[in-house]
Amino acid sequence: MDHILIGKGERPVHLLGKYGNRHGLIAGATGTGKTVSLLVLAEGFSRMGVPVFMVDVKGDVSGLAMPGRAGENIQQRVAHIGLEGYVNEANPVLFWDVYGRSGHPVRTTISEIGPTLLGRILKLNDTQNGVLEIVFRLSDDQGLLLLDLDDLKALLGLVAEQRQEISSRYGLVNSQSLGAIQRSVLAFEREGGAAFLGEPALELGDLMRTDLSGRGIINILAADQLILRPRLYSSLLLWLLSELFENLPEVGDTDRPRLVLFFDEAHLLFDDAPAVLQQRVEQVVRIIRSKGVGIYFCSQFPDDLPGEILGQLGNRIQHTLHAYTPRDQKAVRSAAQTFAVNPSLDVAAAISQLAVGEALVSTLQEKGIPLPVERTLICPPRCRLGALTHEERAMVRARSPLGSKYDLPVNRESAYEMLNRRALEKAAGEAQAKRAEYDGRSSRGTMLSDLLWGTRRRQGVVETVAKQAARTIGNQIGRKILRGVLGSIFGASRR
Repeated sequence: MDHILIGKGERPVHLLGKYGNRHGLIAGATGTGKTVSLLVLAEGFSRMGVPVFMVDVKGDVSGLAMPGRAGENIQQRVAHIGLEGYVNEANPVLFWDVYGRSGHPVRTTISEIGPTLLGRILKLNDTQNGVLEIVFRLSDDQGLLLLDLDDLKALLGLVAEQRQEISSRYGLVNSQSLGAIQRSVLAFEREGGAAFLGEPALELGDLMRTDLSGRGIINILAADQLILRPRLYSSLLLWLLSELFENLPEVGDTDRPRLVLFFDEAHLLFDDAPAVLQQRVEQVVRIIRSKGVGIYFCSQFPDDLPGEILGQLGNRIQHTLHAYTPRDQKAVRSAAQTFAVNPSLDVAAAISQLAVGEALVSTLQEKGIPLPVERTLICPPRCRLGALTHEERAMVRARSPLGSKYDLPVNRESAYEMLNRRALEKAAGEAQAKRAEYDGRSSRGTMLSDLLWGTRRRQGVVETVAKQAARTIGNQIGRKILRGVLGSIFGASRR
């Protein structure tokens, strides 16, 4: 299969596989059918043999893992569109979850995520980001691996202890910025973000798998909790884009993409993003298609994305926009201007009149020429419309071949362990030096004691002097006594 049937307007509307890497946009108000369009494209790419990565914000994308039910409404739509060979079927699915609850854990190391994205996650200002850059440079220079939060906290502690020396070598590290970083790390850890940083880190090859029948595996990231932490969510997606951009080789134009990414709530990628990050996303989106990767953004309004990004999106599916407020009316006008003109269709008026399940669609056709926008009835997906139960999700996860690789964390020796070992070795060395000093003093004291007081085998100085003194005193007294006795004898004889 070299194309995906999206739906039918005045004619069938297809997305050609060879232009699937030209990126796309799925937009529309809540409840207008964006999820159905996501499911149709994901199933189509999977049947084409293209692996898919999707973000599941509300939980309803998980239905891809189970076959649907062809109710009366679906049968009518199938008949109207003229779908041939339509059958309800499940898709090969792998579930992922940063927190490891609803799927295999998604992890990366602090070294891989880098100081720029880590600073965004921790909500650091420019000065604090500069200190974080020094921390990363110090880890490189001293061969200290930064893998998880324990490593980062240990290295921050080292910087605090040696702040003066590090400041003189790498640049000023003030205690206020260092303390702010440490507090941000603790807050991030308390929110459960530590689960994202560690090993085993996600290998990109595991997102680019096919099953035994050749169908592309659909990787679904559970984001119902992750979306509550917008900075972590956007940083995860930015990291994934950067990793793909840096590691995948150039492939040029191919018959189909190597991987397709669907990013829901796409505006979070750009909200409050520093200029350097926004430029990075724009660069990746422009160039990553040459690596065979297609990116499809999903958001309510087209202008949620920067103009530089919108200009790179060749495939468009626009669901209803309600023009109730000036903001909505501006969004309608902006959306209408992004489509290839169809003389028979008033795009601005049609955007506000679309029924649920209808969309304005324009895709790239032969030679990359945009199809004039069509008011299209979207095909029904073959999978279930709705979320899986916990039991069904657990059953799908139990069949995964990647559980043994990712489900259990690994904690190999890194900065935390190395610095602890250094501290223990230093403490042991200091203790040994003190013991040697004490032993030296004790040894000198023992020698002096033996000299003064003697041992069992020889007498000491004190005893020798005492005996000598005693002998001397004894001799003196003896002589006096002798002289007295002799004197008395000789005196008596003279008389």
